[in-house]
Amino acid sequence: MKVTINDIAKAANVAKSTVSKVLNDSPSIPLATKERIRAIMRDMNYIPSSMATGLAKRKCNNVAVMIDLSRRNDFLNQFFYNIIGGIESVVGSKGYDLTICNVPQEDGRGFLHRYALSQKADGLIIDTSILEKTAASDLIEAKSPFVVLGAWGEERKFPCVDIDNRLGAVKITEHLLAEGYRRIAFIGGRKKEYLFSQRFVGYSEALRRRGCGVNPLWSFPEGSTEASGYAAVEKMLRLPIVPDAILCMNNYVAYGALRCLRDRGISVPGEIGMVTFDNEPLAPYTSPTLTSLHTDTFGLGAKAAKLLMELIQDEDSAPEEEAKSRQTWIEPHLIVRESSVKPEARYDS
Repeated sequence: MKVTINDIAKAANVAKSTVSKVLNDSPSIPLATKERIRAIMRDMNYIPSSMATGLAKRKCNNVAVMIDLSRRNDFLNQFFYNIIGGIESVVGSKGYDLTICNVPQEDGRGFLHRYALSQKADGLIIDTSILEKTAASDLIEAKSPFVVLGAWGEERKFPCVDIDNRLGAVKITEHLLAEGYRRIAFIGGRKKEYLFSQRFVGYSEALRRRGCGVNPLWSFPEGSTEASGYAAVEKMLRLPIVPDAILCMNNYVAYGALRCLRDRGISVPGEIGMVTFDNEPLAPYTSPTLTSLHTDTFGLGAKAAKLLMELIQDEDSAPEEEAKSRQTWIEPHLIVRESSVKPEARYDS
């Protein structure tokens, strides 16, 4: 028969709340009493449940990740599972369970009452696409720990973890410039998307530093699929002055771009160089292999979880004025492959 917290309290001749406080190492309980109760626990082979250990602190030892699963392209891919794996690697080691919660955008602030305010979760990791200002304000007022997954617009008032996409775009554009490319096109994404805007800003910044300027005719923010990559290159090839390199929004756009160039008999990198954001899932396996930016999405999830654990453990944390010190930016790393190295720049080893 399973030993309960009531059995321990009876054997120790103390209140149930005293046992709960011992489980949480409360400083209000004398050391001698703690040692006596812990000895009884060992003798009775008592294994505390997450609910029992949470009684004194009113915690449930559960962390919830809030996402909108209707955005299938975002959450049914390897990046999402990498992020979840990173989160679980941290919260699991701390004795917390992880709950993935579907929160459609029309839900508004409903998830607050279902998880945070009703104490079904000790902390929330919230995808930036579903966090509204009113919901964030409610969380701060309730002193409910939360971390935003992805930068929260331009205000950046809340604890967040994100990839430094602007810096990544600078790095990969500077690589093309160093290889001698000057007419660099940007294809893929959508103008209203925060991710696109950050990457395009970095691309533009790198071009202006070298005095190349940003030609609006060489920007094709028309989607993030293979088909949109193919269509963008078709348009690009009809321009009076054709770019000599292409920066792609993701691997799928890059694959479509490569296919279009191959169909037109244009060699990469012989005639046009190419690079892409993200190293997964195709960049190492195309022909030619694609120069890309590696973004550590597992590390993104792990850092978000570590930050949330800090907030949960610090009862006085999460005021808005301290949030900027709680922001983490993960730097992408450039992986140079065949698609961007000009033939004349190669040499025999």
